[in-house]
Amino acid sequence: MSKYETIKQLGAFLIEQKKFWLIPIIIVLVLLTLLVIFAENSVIAPFVYTLF
Repeated sequence: MSKYETIKQLGAFLIEQKKFWLIPIIIVLVLLTLLVIFAENSVIAPFVYTLF
Protein backbone atom coordinates (compact mmCIF):
# COMPACT_ATOMS: atom_id res chain seq x y z
CA MET A 1 0.00 0.00 0.00
CA SER A 2 1.47 3.31 -1.04
CA LYS A 3 1.84 6.26 1.25
CA TYR A 4 -0.98 8.27 -0.31
CA GLU A 5 -3.35 5.39 -1.04
CA THR A 6 -5.73 6.33 1.79
CA ILE A 7 -5.96 9.93 0.58
CA LYS A 8 -6.65 8.73 -2.97
CA GLN A 9 -9.37 6.38 -1.73
CA LEU A 10 -10.96 9.13 0.35
CA GLY A 11 -10.99 11.47 -2.66
CA ALA A 12 -12.48 8.80 -4.89
CA PHE A 13 -15.16 8.07 -2.29
CA LEU A 14 -16.08 11.74 -1.93
CA ILE A 15 -16.40 12.18 -5.70
CA GLU A 16 -18.22 8.91 -6.31
CA GLN A 17 -20.75 9.42 -3.50
CA LYS A 18 -21.12 13.14 -4.27
CA LYS A 19 -20.17 14.13 -0.72
CA PHE A 20 -18.69 17.46 -1.76
CA TRP A 21 -19.89 19.12 1.45
CA LEU A 22 -17.32 17.05 3.40
CA ILE A 23 -14.35 18.60 1.57
CA PRO A 24 -14.37 21.95 3.46
CA ILE A 25 -14.73 20.13 6.78
CA ILE A 26 -11.73 17.92 6.01
CA ILE A 27 -9.66 20.93 4.91
CA VAL A 28 -10.46 22.84 8.12
CA LEU A 29 -9.59 19.82 10.27
CA VAL A 30 -6.27 19.38 8.47
CA LEU A 31 -5.43 23.08 8.86
CA LEU A 32 -6.27 23.04 12.57
CA THR A 33 -4.16 19.92 13.04
CA LEU A 34 -1.20 21.55 11.29
CA LEU A 35 -1.64 24.70 13.38
CA VAL A 36 -1.55 22.72 16.61
CA ILE A 37 1.47 20.68 15.50
CA PHE A 38 3.52 23.65 14.34
CA ALA A 39 2.52 25.96 17.19
CA GLU A 40 3.25 23.37 19.86
CA ASN A 41 6.80 24.46 20.61
CA SER A 42 7.02 27.82 18.94
CA VAL A 43 6.91 31.45 19.91
CA ILE A 44 3.36 31.82 18.62
CA ALA A 45 1.96 29.25 21.07
CA PRO A 46 0.57 31.86 23.54
CA PHE A 47 -1.28 33.57 20.69
CA VAL A 48 -2.78 30.31 19.46
CA TYR A 49 -4.12 29.50 22.93
CA THR A 50 -5.99 32.80 23.02
CA LEU A 51 -7.90 31.75 19.90
CA PHE A 52 -9.34 28.73 21.64
